[in-house]
Amino acid sequence: MQTGMHLDREHCVRAVQSKDARFDGWFFTAVLTTGIYCRPSCPVVPPKPENMTFHPSAAACQQAGFRACKRCRPDTSPGSPEWNRRADLVARAMRLIADGVVDREGVPGLAARLGYSTRQVERQLLAELGAGPLALARAQRAQTARLLVETTTLPMAEIAFAAGFSSIRTFNDTVREVFALPPGELRARAPRSGSGTPGALTLRLPFRAPLNPSNLFGHLAATAVPGVEEWRDGAYRRTLRLPYGHGIVALAPRPDHIACRLTLSDLRDLTVAINRCRRLLDLDADPVAVDGHLRTDPLLAPLVDKEPGRRVPRTVDEAEFAVRAVLGQQVSTAAARTHAARLVTAHGKPLDDPEGGLTHLFPSPEALAAVDPDTLAMPRTRRTTFTTLVRRLADGELRLGMESDWAEARARLLDLPGFGPWTVDVIAMRALGDPDAFLATDLGIRRAAGELGLPATPAALTARAEAWRPWRAYAVQYLWATDSHPINFLPV
Repeated sequence: MQTGMHLDREHCVRAVQSKDARFDGWFFTAVLTTGIYCRPSCPVVPPKPENMTFHPSAAACQQAGFRACKRCRPDTSPGSPEWNRRADLVARAMRLIADGVVDREGVPGLAARLGYSTRQVERQLLAELGAGPLALARAQRAQTARLLVETTTLPMAEIAFAAGFSSIRTFNDTVREVFALPPGELRARAPRSGSGTPGALTLRLPFRAPLNPSNLFGHLAATAVPGVEEWRDGAYRRTLRLPYGHGIVALAPRPDHIACRLTLSDLRDLTVAINRCRRLLDLDADPVAVDGHLRTDPLLAPLVDKEPGRRVPRTVDEAEFAVRAVLGQQVSTAAARTHAARLVTAHGKPLDDPEGGLTHLFPSPEALAAVDPDTLAMPRTRRTTFTTLVRRLADGELRLGMESDWAEARARLLDLPGFGPWTVDVIAMRALGDPDAFLATDLGIRRAAGELGLPATPAALTARAEAWRPWRAYAVQYLWATDSHPINFLPV
């Protein structure tokens, strides 16, 4: 049985009639009289309610024979917040599809990562989203193709294969079907604002307003590992390890979007790189829903009202973050950066960065598993924690990717030597993406709790935080913001 907002017809009609951008990505409006589908905030005059039908995904609209609106471009909507707040099969599958797994490994590869049969995965996606994994991946390929057509001067044949199509004919047919224009005309109509350099793209990443960039970019800049990350010319820059190669991204906050410049060694990684950047900055969150819930606590309400729209800074590489969490145990931010920088210099893969000071990819778990423990400048117990973690990551016994079941991953982390509640919860919050992870033992959280009149002991604070579910990771961001630590301020 299908579930989802698109089934609440009255709510959807109101959202379309008010052009409410908050619901972009939650559902799509198909117009029976025109044969097009739109985002709820489409600027055109809303159709009559009797001419509207509602679908849970762009792929479902395309399956039903509708083409994308040329005005509101529904294919560029922020992603549904549902896939970031849930850890069930459908949510995990959607995260993997967004990361390009179907294009690289097919539906059997997707099912194997999830631990289900292909039939079970297809049945559940069809029931909730009105489309199976192949249709969902096709819709994503069409979006990537449009992006490349409109923002580069690459030949169409290169774009077809970079977007994941198996042939130029399939590329042409899909673009014409989804956008009602052939690729050449799509390019001719596009404003000439993109980069013409192969491998270098300038993009706009949409989000649901409001977005407070202070803690988001402040945290990433303050904890940046030299050689892998930097803050330069108003942008956070970092290196990316990707399925087909590597990349460098620069991300800068703007009032209505995130400016993104991507340099890729292989354009087939474009979809993955965009998805990981969106995940890093938590751009698919629904801040109105999150902040509205947290405001119900009178002690949190003033913090939310002062600077609404805080996001949870996450990661582009779950294994990398887990390693960095261990390096940061019981040391300062500066010390953690120093430890990580030494590993990067000694074991990271070098790369060139003509536009800045980035020098390496962060070492892979396989590279770190081969490190001689005696060369690590850390206490013996932490060496054991570090070596056990990277060995489990390298051999696949511990999986922290987008396919992870959050509860199972937590249990496996807790079984590792040297892993306590703080380390597990910070990995759950920033690597796994659990929006309800809560750092009750964190010193900054306990200090903020004391200042606000919240219970100061971890057990009592955890009990009080039950009312903040399922958004406790966002409450952490507001509590951290009471401190003067650099993570809370946009770099100048």
